[in-house]
Amino acid sequence: MKFTAAQIAGILEGTVEGDPEVEVSKLAKIEEGVPGSLTFLANPKYASFIYSTNASITIVNSDFVAESDIKTTLIRVEDAYKSFSKLLEYYNQVKLNKTGIEQPCFISDTAKYGDSLYLGAFSYIGENVIIGNNVKIYPNVYVGDNVTIGDNCVLFAGSKVYSDSVIGNTVYIHSGAIVGADGFGFTPNDKGEYSKVPQTGNVIIADHVDIGAGTTIDRATLGSTVIHEGVKLDNQIQIAHNVEIGAHTAIAAQTGVAGSTKIGKHCLIGGQVGIAGHLTIGDRVRIQAQSGIGRNIKDDETLQGSPSFNYADWNRSYVYFKNLPKIAKAVNKLEKQIKK
Repeated sequence: MKFTAAQIAGILEGTVEGDPEVEVSKLAKIEEGVPGSLTFLANPKYASFIYSTNASITIVNSDFVAESDIKTTLIRVEDAYKSFSKLLEYYNQVKLNKTGIEQPCFISDTAKYGDSLYLGAFSYIGENVIIGNNVKIYPNVYVGDNVTIGDNCVLFAGSKVYSDSVIGNTVYIHSGAIVGADGFGFTPNDKGEYSKVPQTGNVIIADHVDIGAGTTIDRATLGSTVIHEGVKLDNQIQIAHNVEIGAHTAIAAQTGVAGSTKIGKHCLIGGQVGIAGHLTIGDRVRIQAQSGIGRNIKDDETLQGSPSFNYADWNRSYVYFKNLPKIAKAVNKLEKQIKK
């Protein structure tokens, strides 16, 4: 699929400086640009590459001033980074715009679906499933009984949605993600053996949520595990039973959240963070990577460490952590001097 500079400028509400009819069919980094590719310049660190890039079109900020001759056609916009992101989103929409039902696949007679459904081969749609309009379900996807999926959702290949889950509008579930598996509920007996506690709840995912590849969201023991509007979950995250994640919180890869913990709105949680169960984490909390959270957290705190503590205190303490051998040596020397 090819686009001209004039067409791209129209999508981005930008202005063309150069050849408006030059065409591109792929995207590239500015330092790796080739003829027929589109790139962008937003970070001044890469400004030198605009004079050597072979990309046919480059998106730049409207205030960009060239210091020498440029071969590439420019599209000037208010914010090059945001405009390039908008273009990527548009490109994805075009690329993912599949429709039709491939064979072989299975759709229960009791299932209902809206307009413009794409259902990839070897997918399974269970009993009493309700699917909205413009939903894309890629090959090898499993959708269990009584699941509801809203409009404009995309379930990528190999994702699994267990029974009774409720998924809102414009939700992206990437390959290998599992929504609604049993929570980790077991009770020990007198012999030290474990008996399974039935997990009878479900998972509710609100609108505009992204779930990364390999991420798991467990169903509740009772009630619901709830992912609120606009939450962004990276790859390989574990969300346990009865967890609630507030609107527009973003969590990086390999983080684990134990059962019944409530996370507030607009939080930023780094990679490999471990959060214990039955905690309450406030709004706008920032947790640095590899931190361990074992207590309730108030609004607007920034934390680091394991167990975590205030970010500023952690930074001050780290100066001493890395110099502990020298400090210990100095203390020992002072002790000897005092004894003398």
